Amino acid sequence: MKSIPVQEAVGSVLCHDITQIVPGEFKGRAFKRGHIIRSEDVATLLNLGKEHIYVFDLAEGYVHEDDAAVRIATAVAGNGIILSETSEGRVNLFADIDGLVRVNAKALHAMNAVDEIVIATIHNNQQVHKGRPLAGARVVPLAVREEKVRHIEAICRSNAPIVTVLPFQHLHVGVVTTGSEVYHGRIKDRFGPVIRRKFGELGCSIIDQVFVPDDVDMTVSAINDLLKRGASMIAVTGGMSVDPDDRTPSAIRAAGGQVVTYGAPTFPGAMFMLAYLGNVPVVGLPGCVMYARSSIFDLVVPRIVAGEVVTREDIVALGHGGYCAGCAECRYPNCAFGKGA
Repeated sequence: MKSIPVQEAVGSVLCHDITQIVPGEFKGRAFKRGHIIRSEDVATLLNLGKEHIYVFDLAEGYVHEDDAAVRIATAVAGNGIILSETSEGRVNLFADIDGLVRVNAKALHAMNAVDEIVIATIHNNQQVHKGRPLAGARVVPLAVREEKVRHIEAICRSNAPIVTVLPFQHLHVGVVTTGSEVYHGRIKDRFGPVIRRKFGELGCSIIDQVFVPDDVDMTVSAINDLLKRGASMIAVTGGMSVDPDDRTPSAIRAAGGQVVTYGAPTFPGAMFMLAYLGNVPVVGLPGCVMYARSSIFDLVVPRIVAGEVVTREDIVALGHGGYCAGCAECRYPNCAFGKGA
């Protein structure tokens, strides 16, 4: 960093903000720290009273912080993402569509191990809406070695995508609500409105909700009928506990479901079941989905709707962070629930 005459500063990097004051009209930044001085800037700087300024010489083999941040953010960004303008060596990533954000945490760790470069993201596997900020990439000094930027780009090429948004598919969901008390009209169904809202928020539609008693054969028949009518996902509500009258897990198996899991290390949501009938996912939803602001539904179903085939290992991994704190004011998804390190 050195002080030089403005006329000799073209091509140099400004080391500090320069303020412009127009009495009664404007006071603010005319040039920001990190600006590369151009020939057309000289007259403006002189008019601001700056005959000498502090500059940073961009040596060969170095990249300016703004240029480096753009290159890094571009390498990190996958589909469904747009980039912000650069500001002080930082570029932010935003969702360009509604969907599920996916983060390659292992590659992210490798990039942050590179000195003088920092990249931060939101947690993986979250439902996001268009415009949601997802990540930021920044270079710490005013200039960084070219070789470091190239190393980041190489990591991204080998592990792409680093941050991406998977679009939600428009699934036709068939709902089977079990329970003799609802089937016979002794109590009002409370599952239906919740399920319709939650699937609606994911861009899916409910083709029908079929009510059956706690009967395996009738539940199997309802599932098969919904499949014949074009259901691309089945949600079975109620009857998920170990009580003798609760037979939903048995019915899902009897329908031919290949069970991924019966039980999930999440509270609420421990009595969750996931199975597949061919390529059609079947979820057995416990009662907590009906009343809890956030539950196993919010951790798993968006991933299915985004086109993922959820595995047993995916469910097991939910244990770290799968305990809901039951806050007086629920702020999910802006909380730790389901977001293990």
